[in-house]
Amino acid sequence: MGDDEGAVIPKRLPSLESLTVEQLGTASLPSPLIQRGQRFTDEAHRVLLSPFAHHLEEWLARNEKPPSFEPAGPRRNLYFPPDKVSCGIVTCGGLCPGVNDVIRSVVLTLRNGYGVRRILGFRYGYAGLSSQRHEDPVFLEPDELKRIHQHGGTILGSSRGPRDLGDMVDTLLRWKVDVLFTVGGDGTLRGASALWEETAKRGLKISVIGVPKTIDNDLMWVERSFGFATAVQEAQTVIRAAHSEAEAAWNGIGLVKLMGRHSGFIAALATLTNGDVDFCLIPEVPFTLHGQGGFLEALDKRLEERKHAVVVVAEGAGQRLLSEANMEERDASGNIRLEDVGLFLKHEMGQHLTSRGEDFTIKYIDPSYTLRSLPANSMDSSFCLVLGQHAVHAAMAGRTNMMVGFWNYAFTNVPLQVVVGERKQIDPEGELWQRVLGATLQPTSLVGR
Repeated sequence: MGDDEGAVIPKRLPSLESLTVEQLGTASLPSPLIQRGQRFTDEAHRVLLSPFAHHLEEWLARNEKPPSFEPAGPRRNLYFPPDKVSCGIVTCGGLCPGVNDVIRSVVLTLRNGYGVRRILGFRYGYAGLSSQRHEDPVFLEPDELKRIHQHGGTILGSSRGPRDLGDMVDTLLRWKVDVLFTVGGDGTLRGASALWEETAKRGLKISVIGVPKTIDNDLMWVERSFGFATAVQEAQTVIRAAHSEAEAAWNGIGLVKLMGRHSGFIAALATLTNGDVDFCLIPEVPFTLHGQGGFLEALDKRLEERKHAVVVVAEGAGQRLLSEANMEERDASGNIRLEDVGLFLKHEMGQHLTSRGEDFTIKYIDPSYTLRSLPANSMDSSFCLVLGQHAVHAAMAGRTNMMVGFWNYAFTNVPLQVVVGERKQIDPEGELWQRVLGATLQPTSLVGR
């Protein structure tokens, strides 16, 4: 399943019925892809949620069909006529390597594959669907997007926070949008599902298709989200620098903070691919500073043995140690405002070593905004290309209220209500975290007594 990339199978699987993708109506129009000899997805095929034989045997023993996803891919028959359909794209949330790649893929597939002529890009996230928007949408042409995948960020801009659903639907109607592609993470996909519900209440035949974007790789039912591979790769340069700084000094400590609000996949994978990390701290595994068995005691032992240490910490780790009061403050997206655990650890380690009369140096590096604004690497870029293609295939066939996923080594169509119900996190008892412990040789528990 690719545990290194973050595939996590929850203990309770959703029912087969809940995995049915909404359709706007009967797809009866022949696809223009027939002319190119396109191989079409077999509607009878399914992608199993679990790859394990014992799970399959349990379902078969009850004479039930195991839960499975609809496979992504082009359909022989379309719902929307390509010469009449009007499509829109919106990108939301924080920057992430690969957003421009997705925009480019969607536009090229619509125009070159299906012959769709009217493609709009709404500016600055869901704010671009508001009647109070800063700018009108732009018409996207393939010739103008030739090289955007070579650049980071998003040519459409982005924003955070909810908008009035009725107002956004009115904007879609005003611009005669039949299909809306939403590129974003958990909050964006929740908004996309709510937007679809509003269109359904009005009896509108508008397709809403999500493309999952989260550099933290924390969306459920997506083995790997785009931007994640780039972040892990580029984090190596930072960790190597931290190691060089630490190794060059007596009691040198290199401290690196990486992205990961609720899930420590970037920190864990960066640790595994580097090999020089002594401590990896993630949100899923609690730790304390003081007491027997706490982090500072473990740090003392590591410095005594090697005279230097490298610490990688995910941004959401140890937040309860910083300030209970700030745990209720939230940003525009509804996320809890995090304090800088890196600066906190630097201060606490410094005070601790000073109290022991030790000579030391601490070099703290936070590359978060650098990593998220980079262009996608080759792995992410090719992944974005396929995500964009499958998003278009789903929309043209009349699918809606869904996102394109990647699960069990197959691209899938996933209902949005299944995605936004829970967050993907590292299992402290799972194989991935056990590999991290084996690589760092840090204690299994850093909770002091």
